[in-house]
Amino acid sequence: MILGLTGGISSGKSTVSHYLRERGFPVIDADIIARKVMEPEEPAYLKVIDYFGSEILDVNNVINRKKLGDIVFSESEKLNVLNKLVQKEIFNEIMRQKDELCDHKAPMIVLDIPLLYEAGYHNSVDKVMVVYVDEGTQLKRLKKRDALSETAAIQRIKTQMPLIEKKERADIVIDNNGTLDQTRKQIDTWLNKNSLSSQL
Repeated sequence: MILGLTGGISSGKSTVSHYLRERGFPVIDADIIARKVMEPEEPAYLKVIDYFGSEILDVNNVINRKKLGDIVFSESEKLNVLNKLVQKEIFNEIMRQKDELCDHKAPMIVLDIPLLYEAGYHNSVDKVMVVYVDEGTQLKRLKKRDALSETAAIQRIKTQMPLIEKKERADIVIDNNGTLDQTRKQIDTWLNKNSLSSQL
């Protein structure tokens, strides 16, 4: 099974991803791949520099993700441009890793992708799991995690498809409004129901 894992900013998707990895299931992390394809010498690196300019680089000529984030999260058009510049490389690497794991006959492969619906990856998976929290919890967690003002936090949340819409489209919903134990129990219940025991 190919499981697409997604959520919203600060919904707790990474928590669920880490737990599935702990349970022994291979996880392909789109955020890690996105960082990799924007490293110096990688194909997307020059495209991003050409568009956004050298001011987004740090002293080592590495793309400063905070500087880039400040630009793209304040202008949705620039975020769309960034996504287009890196999307092909990210997609190709995700598919390469997925094919490699399929060759090893893993019973379930997790694709951890924040923009799973927005970028069309839901068409490449068997099931979609959405990690859900209510709007108030999401806003509170994001402000605390990234030390953002309420306005800046709302701005970032609005760059993604509304979490309630993702929840409605999902095959599996993990409610992450409660405790870590409650979240893990929901995952365990789903794994057991689908005969997906630990691979450790």
